[in-house]
Amino acid sequence: LCTCSLRQALWRGWLFGLGFFGSGVSWIYVSIHVHGHASPPLAAFLTIMFCAAMALFHTLFAWCYVRFVRSLPGGMLIGFPVTWVVFEWVRSWMLTGFPWLFLGYAHIDTWLAGWAPIVGVYGLSFACALTGSCLFLAWRSRQLISCMTYAVIITTLWAGGAVLKPIQWVARATEQPLSVALVQPNVPQEHKWDRRWYRPILQQLEQATEPLYGHDIVIWPEAAIPNYLERAGSFLDPLAQRASRARTALITGIPSRGMGGDEYYNSVVALGHGEGIYLKQRLVPFGEYVPLENWLRGLIAFFDLPMSAFSAGPAEQDPLRAASYRVAPYICYEIVYPGLVARGARHADLLITISNDSWFGNSIGPLQH
Repeated sequence: LCTCSLRQALWRGWLFGLGFFGSGVSWIYVSIHVHGHASPPLAAFLTIMFCAAMALFHTLFAWCYVRFVRSLPGGMLIGFPVTWVVFEWVRSWMLTGFPWLFLGYAHIDTWLAGWAPIVGVYGLSFACALTGSCLFLAWRSRQLISCMTYAVIITTLWAGGAVLKPIQWVARATEQPLSVALVQPNVPQEHKWDRRWYRPILQQLEQATEPLYGHDIVIWPEAAIPNYLERAGSFLDPLAQRASRARTALITGIPSRGMGGDEYYNSVVALGHGEGIYLKQRLVPFGEYVPLENWLRGLIAFFDLPMSAFSAGPAEQDPLRAASYRVAPYICYEIVYPGLVARGARHADLLITISNDSWFGNSIGPLQH
């Protein structure tokens, strides 16, 4: 983008975005084809259309950078990473947001991660983009003084992160060790919402959990119980009593219904030696709600997946309680929303994420998550 015209910037930005999302979120093909029963050509077409639409963010980024930023003093060095981060931020909230594949998330295992507690994921994205700007400008300039300047910037970013990485930024909530057990039922996706498998699923959960009572917290996955909270009392009440006697907080994902019965939520509930309920705020488009529902419902099976008519929970919710701990819960890809996680973390001792990544099979999606 250093010399191209506005028209070229539009095309280059879109093509880059198409490759960026085409390689990075191609895993949505699995849920559309395998679980949505769309034919391979149709699933591929829908995947490409989604990636092409998401690429528009990079199109707009490239245009704005060339039009407004590039010619400014320091536009190539500082303006490029600043503009990149601004558009990552826009992507985190526009049209409910899709904060996936932020540059900063690629560096949780590098030296740059040392900056994360101070500057967050946007700061890591800025550091990554600034590193790229320095490398490009050093290559283009090839003058000793300029190259040394860029080398100092890169060294400060990466060496500084390495120095900061060992620092512990959190304090213990208590000196007493916390014991936590995680239960992974491993239920095939095609059985999950089949009524014939309801009892076997509950029995599997009950049997797997029985030897775990006595732990401070036992955690089940997202929608572990394929029923509404209001209808599962005959199963949950005895478990809650058993957990309470063992002084164990049982935290599970389960769908729930609103007071009027016409709203449905993807929820997390704490039972036994815990209490509280959390209603998911950031819903997955087409998976948990269908945009343009009146037009798309019934068009193909993918738009009628089980539990695809959820409502979003309120923005302000109290943390769950697990014994004496305050727990901020997040469901599935909510964990990649920086602002949402930060707000919950301010009033919590623990962060918990529950998920069901089997929708995406053996693709790179679960590994990214």
